[in-house]
Amino acid sequence: MKIRAAVLNAIGNKGPYAQTKPLTIEEIELKPPGYGEILIKIGAAGLCHSDLSVINGDRPRPMPMALGHEAAGVVEELGPGVSDLKKGDHVVLVFVPSCGHCAPCAEGRPALCEPGAVANTAGTLLNGDRRLFRGDGTIVNHHLGCSAFATHAVVSRNSVVKVHPDLPLDEAALFGCAVLTGMGAVVNTAGVKPGHSVAVIGLGGVGLASILGAVVSGARIVAAVDLSEEKLALAKELGATHTFIASDPDLVGKFREATQGGVDFAVEMAGSPRAFDTAYKITRRGGTTLTAGLPPPTATWAMPGVNLVAEERTIKGSYIGTCVPSRDIPRYVDLYMQGRLPVNKLMSGKMPLAQINEGFDLLHDGKVVRQVIIP
Repeated sequence: MKIRAAVLNAIGNKGPYAQTKPLTIEEIELKPPGYGEILIKIGAAGLCHSDLSVINGDRPRPMPMALGHEAAGVVEELGPGVSDLKKGDHVVLVFVPSCGHCAPCAEGRPALCEPGAVANTAGTLLNGDRRLFRGDGTIVNHHLGCSAFATHAVVSRNSVVKVHPDLPLDEAALFGCAVLTGMGAVVNTAGVKPGHSVAVIGLGGVGLASILGAVVSGARIVAAVDLSEEKLALAKELGATHTFIASDPDLVGKFREATQGGVDFAVEMAGSPRAFDTAYKITRRGGTTLTAGLPPPTATWAMPGVNLVAEERTIKGSYIGTCVPSRDIPRYVDLYMQGRLPVNKLMSGKMPLAQINEGFDLLHDGKVVRQVIIP
């Protein structure tokens, strides 16, 4: 079938993207779903820094590639071997498909699925196949098994989680990345309990979802750090107890004074070594510094080894919130439907597929939290 999709033909594009137009809206061929795959009509897809990191070259991927990984849609066709879904089901896409058989999957850590990581790096679906082609037969690679900036997508059955049809698709899309990553980092990776103290550095969609996670987990201190006064105000609205402007030269001193020596868990979501250094410095003795930010592969951080030992510090990474998608997405959706997890407040706006380059300019400039494409 013919679909419309946003295709990236080369990495390393510079902005403003509204002028350079790294993403072109093309009519391409989408082959039918194969064994264990499904065809989805995309209802909404969020613009995320992980997409931007492919555009600007921080995260190289094979080109050309149809981008988009945070999305929700409606099942239109089932491939052979798929019997637990039906046409019309609403699903959220998950950007690491899990095979269920490799060592991480067997340990209950599907976010680290080894075949899923191989497929995502290669630009294929989980089984190694591709379903996207140009009219001349040229392959178009899949982005993280999703390629969701499109009218339709064929994905592995293991790349989706069924959700309640009453959940609007534009809101459902945010659960596939921003909520899963940000909320999961606090709930799963950190294991925040009532009474803990938490700081979040970097208030994009994922960082603000971490604020929501800390609040719903019962943290007594929920501190937010960012360069934007507007995002700090939103964090306060979402339940943050303390806010700090990241550009303050005395940030660390003021933070440690306000929190009596730092927090139990400092969560870095900016994808910046400088932000991670700040997170480490505002973590208390015996505390944990955690990151789910994705800096360029060449970025490094000089670890102060003495206080790592003498203060019994812990440093942890978190990928997709250490999630089990089939378990966590329904839980988080239930919290949202009960009014306890106001994910809708992360929504900055909606736009058609034709305006996607302008949307990435706004994301690059830090002017928005989460924008959603309606194909």
